[in-house]
Amino acid sequence: MSQFGAVSSCSHLCSGVWLLKPGMQKMSSFSLHTAARCAARDYYEVLVLGGGAGGIAMSARMKRRVGAENVAVVEPSKTHYYQPLWTLVGGGAKQLAASARPMGSVIPKGVEWIKSQVTALDPDKNCVWLENDIKVSYKYLIIALGISLHYEKIKGLPEGFNHPKIGSNYSVQTVEKTWRALQDFKEGNAIFTFPNTPVKCAGAPQKIMYLSDAYLRKTGKRSKANIMFNTSLGVIFGVKKYADALLEVIKDRNLTVNYKRNLIEVRADKQEAVFENLDKPGVTEVHQYEMLHVTPPMGPPAVLVNSPVSDESGWVDVHKETLQHKKYPNVFGIGDCTNLPTSKTAAAVAAQSGVLDKTISLVMKNELPVKKVLRTVLVLGRNSPECYNKVILAEFDYNAQPLETFPIDQSKERATMYHMKADMMPLLYWNALLK
Repeated sequence: MSQFGAVSSCSHLCSGVWLLKPGMQKMSSFSLHTAARCAARDYYEVLVLGGGAGGIAMSARMKRRVGAENVAVVEPSKTHYYQPLWTLVGGGAKQLAASARPMGSVIPKGVEWIKSQVTALDPDKNCVWLENDIKVSYKYLIIALGISLHYEKIKGLPEGFNHPKIGSNYSVQTVEKTWRALQDFKEGNAIFTFPNTPVKCAGAPQKIMYLSDAYLRKTGKRSKANIMFNTSLGVIFGVKKYADALLEVIKDRNLTVNYKRNLIEVRADKQEAVFENLDKPGVTEVHQYEMLHVTPPMGPPAVLVNSPVSDESGWVDVHKETLQHKKYPNVFGIGDCTNLPTSKTAAAVAAQSGVLDKTISLVMKNELPVKKVLRTVLVLGRNSPECYNKVILAEFDYNAQPLETFPIDQSKERATMYHMKADMMPLLYWNALLK
């Protein structure tokens, strides 16, 4: 895995609804692309690709269904990261070490850990290829490969991170540089970006802006700062209820939002960021920065691009209500690598894992998976000048309609939601979702 490539070991968890319970229906006929059992360790009843939130959660569930000895996880990384904490690390509220655990400690006991990388998928023959031309066959395949970061698609990066004043909460190598840039801020533009691609935890680029605003107010530097959110999108948020609440926050905090602006170059030696105006292709703007937080372009892992299991854009092509592959009934997808019309967060994974567990259990019984509408969850919001203590919990369905868990108006900023994100959700992540 390259230094600034995909950190597949964990998707963002912003908050979450843990289990959804679909019902059952009988299937009149069902056939699997089953494979003959190969030599020991060349075949597993359930093979999981990826050791992130989705992969670990599903390997734990599959262990209970078919036994640990019949499940394997393919994951090259030695460390598993709880990435939602990185927003707070970049804002100086948490330590990076608190987000990391050895991969071996989160893989369910008895489940085989294949410390390798997937190089090709052959679902017609029920097998995958790993490094060194190693072939592993399966009866059921769960794809949980996460999303890849592409800093290199921005001219001047990733080498620009060798300079001060620039950071990114999306990489373990650069998240602490965000905090240093914030601490070193004197006066000028503090710029926060949102790329012209799908992203994981789409609320995170805004959250670090609100954290930075709070820190600068606390340290008496806010009057010398022009805080800018340059987003490739045409709206601040896709769900009107939460967008209206966020626009109130932005107005109250005196933040500047520039829409349809996509970061295309960083001149780190000059502290300049170059943005393309997406409404006027080819027209660019150059902004001087005192602090720059980069949200990188993202995309599907390279192994999925043009693979038999992926759609035209490279995402695993699954039914949105069941997470079963549209062509291969013994192949399933979960999390950031899929084309599900939901935010790419581990909060979404938490809900998806329950649905996928039920889907696979029904498939194993030759029964028809039941369709279930999933929700997506994001934490957004500001922070007070005194402390980082208020956020908005946004929950909505595939049609961008609010679908909230709590009997309160979740578009309101609440301290309870902040403490849930900062304190309770990490405990639930390590001790509930992954298990």
